[in-house]
Amino acid sequence: MRFLIFLICVTSFLSSWAQTNINNKKSFIVGATTQNDSIKIDGDLKEVIWSRLTPAKDFTQFFPSDSLQAKAQTEIYMCADKKNLYIGIKCYATGNEWIVNSLRRDYRAGGSDNITLLFDTFDDGTNALYFGINPEGVLREGIISNGGSVGADFSTSWDNKWRGEAKKYDGYYTAELEIPFSTLRYPTPSKKWGFSSYRFDTQSNEISTYSGVPRNQILFTLAYMADMIWEEELTTKSSAVSIIPFVSSGFNKDFEDNTPADEFFEAGGDVKIALTPGLNLDLTVNPDFSQVEVDEQITNLNRFEIFFPERRQFFLENADLFGQFGFSNINPFFSRRIGASEDLITEELVQNRIYGGLRVSGKLGSNTRIGLLNMQTEASKEQGIPSVNYGVAVAQHKLWTRSNIGMIVVNKEVLDLKELDTLDINRYNRMVGVDFNYATRDNTWSGKTFAHSTFSPNTSLAIAQGSTLNYNTRKFGALWKHEYVDEDYNAEVGFVPRTDYFRINPVTELRYYPQNEVLNNHSYSAEADVFWRPGFGKTDHIFSVGWGGEFAQRSNFGLNLNHNYVYLFDPFDPTGTDSVELDADQDFSYFSFTGNYRSDNRKAFSWSLSPYIGEYFNGWRYGTRGSFNIRYQPKGSFSLNYAVNYFDLPHLDGSRETFLISPRIDYTFSKSLFTSLFVQYNSQDDNTNINARIQWRFAPVSDLILVYTDNFLTGDVDPLDRFAFDVRTRSLVLKITYWLNL
Repeated sequence: MRFLIFLICVTSFLSSWAQTNINNKKSFIVGATTQNDSIKIDGDLKEVIWSRLTPAKDFTQFFPSDSLQAKAQTEIYMCADKKNLYIGIKCYATGNEWIVNSLRRDYRAGGSDNITLLFDTFDDGTNALYFGINPEGVLREGIISNGGSVGADFSTSWDNKWRGEAKKYDGYYTAELEIPFSTLRYPTPSKKWGFSSYRFDTQSNEISTYSGVPRNQILFTLAYMADMIWEEELTTKSSAVSIIPFVSSGFNKDFEDNTPADEFFEAGGDVKIALTPGLNLDLTVNPDFSQVEVDEQITNLNRFEIFFPERRQFFLENADLFGQFGFSNINPFFSRRIGASEDLITEELVQNRIYGGLRVSGKLGSNTRIGLLNMQTEASKEQGIPSVNYGVAVAQHKLWTRSNIGMIVVNKEVLDLKELDTLDINRYNRMVGVDFNYATRDNTWSGKTFAHSTFSPNTSLAIAQGSTLNYNTRKFGALWKHEYVDEDYNAEVGFVPRTDYFRINPVTELRYYPQNEVLNNHSYSAEADVFWRPGFGKTDHIFSVGWGGEFAQRSNFGLNLNHNYVYLFDPFDPTGTDSVELDADQDFSYFSFTGNYRSDNRKAFSWSLSPYIGEYFNGWRYGTRGSFNIRYQPKGSFSLNYAVNYFDLPHLDGSRETFLISPRIDYTFSKSLFTSLFVQYNSQDDNTNINARIQWRFAPVSDLILVYTDNFLTGDVDPLDRFAFDVRTRSLVLKITYWLNL
């Protein structure tokens, strides 16, 4: 705790010492409509009111240079009535060959033509909503948290009702947006919001921003925002109630256990209530996540648990508030733990039903955010799984310009432990922690520090502590990071794959911006990542030096020379193929070369490659991972991801190989009808997974989704040494959701 107080004092000094580079801050006026104004959202800026407004304009380049005016200029007009914010956009271009990857909502911006608008409604430089549109009128929206500094989160998980259309013309395209105030959260009255915008233009090969973001910053940083001033003070309340019911039906069949097909019919839903202009209440009853896409598999060569991100919609919303504590590898609350339990008979991870839950999250005033989450799961006596209540409480208070301090409490409570007579499950597991996130006004200095502690009935209080400090200028970057996790630290609702260590991870980078038509920018880096075990000494390290950069035509590359050191405390199979393990209590030191290349993703065909060549534990490893992508504009794409590894290790009888092949087809018939087919073959699991989806958005944020999933045993099967392709599991699910605003 003393270290935390010390860092707060240091950061206070840095905040007052660092000089901002934000000069001549831009501003524009949001006009007020009259009774005679009527706006039809068709993408055509023909209404008279657009000609009366003064636009936000004079965009500057972010790429290829941040010191020039954009070649493809943009104009943004805004006005409002009592219910809606209206936005008119005009995007000029040097031709008519716009690139649109698909018609699916919530597209990725890179490699295509589009514009994104950022609204910092509380003008705190910390959190914002964004709305985007492309020349085909495809929409996207989401949330930005932590201000675009270290630990910033850019999420597409937030969905709400709003409208937008676009039209293409000779040398430009236009768009109109209508955003109801009921979808936004803001203080009332409001006189000024923070605003920024960035645009990708593939024809001029540039990225441009309205507020002027330096090259060394994240494109969506909230440190460089313009003023969005209301001509008439905004007093409209943003209260709203939304009801989102669902029904789902289908079957699951386990062919390996040869059990009868499990047919099901489920009904439930969510309710969203705006308690205040900044505070939301979300309720869920019998949530169903059967439509969630399968995880993208990876080749597992790790000694510790691998992270797979949360994909369930209810937990993704406001995940920045609940999931931002600690580091990604010392995360005290990982929502994916809810509804996932270990079958004590088979020792496999299984899903158990979530009865329901609630979440309160948002702003209390202009400087304080709070969050409360409570979820209840069902017991399964046959599997030895108890009923568990999960509770999380968080609070975050803004300090200075762009810093904040937060506190989190996590409680996991088993409700029927005596009834199950299960002795190896903690009756409760609790975690308390405090985090301090810091950032100067211009993001030159940023970072965080935290201290967390856990306690359970059979373990004593144990702590985890970590800090980062990032220095970021145009030509130089430096990062200090350290971590400590106690041997008994046990965050059962978190993600902490490794305990009993101290770690340091310093990184430095020198950046160059040559003035030529081939190489746009490049940098030299050096990194050390070192682990120690208290009472033992050093257990791991990676020392790496590298060179990387970006070409003028948007492809990029990286080359690294690495030295690894590993001490094994337990037997370990470094191939991940269930082969003979290396013995414990020995160490290994080896060199390797790694690289990466990604081609220009504006092209109809693009590809990437990341090779590994060099020593590996007691032998050698050769391999690569990468992808091929073919775009069929604007309907869809075909992609093929792959990972191949060859191991030549003396302790094995012969070599070993691993293969991961993942082809995917995405096809959009229209802006409301989407299909996808995703196949994954993983030789480590001898498994092939097929996931096919059809999604029909029959009304705003309302969907009919059909999902088919198959898992096959795939590989060489002893004793006949034949190649098997036998069904393991199969499921078919139909789900309908409808969003109703009251």
